[in-house]
Amino acid sequence: MGDRKPFIAGNWKMNLNRSESVKLVRAIAERISDQPGTDILVAPPFTALSVVKDAIGSAKIYLGAQNMHWETGGAYTGEVSPAMLVEAGCTHVILGHSERRSLFMETDEMIDRKARAAVGMGLIPIICIGETLEQREQGRTFQLIRSQLDQSLKNFREQKAMPLTTILAYEPVWAIGTGRTASPQEAQEVHQFIRQWLKEHFGSGTAEKMRILYGGSVKPDNTKDLMAMPDIDGALVGGASLKADTFIQIARFHAE
Repeated sequence: MGDRKPFIAGNWKMNLNRSESVKLVRAIAERISDQPGTDILVAPPFTALSVVKDAIGSAKIYLGAQNMHWETGGAYTGEVSPAMLVEAGCTHVILGHSERRSLFMETDEMIDRKARAAVGMGLIPIICIGETLEQREQGRTFQLIRSQLDQSLKNFREQKAMPLTTILAYEPVWAIGTGRTASPQEAQEVHQFIRQWLKEHFGSGTAEKMRILYGGSVKPDNTKDLMAMPDIDGALVGGASLKADTFIQIARFHAE
C-alpha cells in the first residue's frame, strides 16, 4: 500500500429510510474517532443525503452519492446532477457500479462522461470496474478490465491527466452479494494490473498515489487479508456496511 491512506466506503444501495440512515451514521461516527489512519465514507440513498450530512456533523466521515447524471440540469426526469450532490454535501460519487451497468445498461461511455462531469464540479469519482463469472471462466478478465479502463477513463486518457484523488474500485461481479469473495491473491493480481495500466497512461507518480479499492462480499473476517496485499488500498463495502458493528470491524482491519 505504500503511503496510500486506506479508504473504506459503505455503499448502502437502496436500503434504509431517513431515520435509519441517521441512526446508522451516528453509530459509526461515535466509534471512528480512534481511526485517524483510515478514510471512511458512507453512500446513502439520495433521499437521505441531507439528513446524513447533518448527522455526520464534525465527524471525519465523507459523504458520497451512489450515482449521478453528467448534465448540470435539464429535462432528465428521475436524474440527479453533480451540482445537486454538491449542494447536498457530497464530496464523492460512485460511478459505474456493476449494478448500474447490468441492471440499467450504463455503458463505459456514460461512465466516462459522468467522471468528467464529477471532476468538473469538484466531486471525487469512485469508478467501478469488474468482470462477470462467465468472463473470468473464459479467461477474459484482463481483456475486459483493460477495455473498461480505456473507455470509462477515456477523457482522462485523452487529456493525459488523472486527478490523483480519483479512486478506482475493482469489483468482480461474481463476488457481489454472493458470499463468494475473490481470494486476496486473485484480487491483488487484478489490482496490480490496474496499477500498471495507470502507470502506462499517466506515469508512475500517478499510479503510486491513486487508491484502488476492492469490492465484493467484503466482511470483517476477510478484510485484513485483502488489505495485506500491496495494491489493495481499501474496500467498497455493500451489505456489511448496513450494520455499524460489521462496518466498524472492517474499518478497524488493522486491529483485527
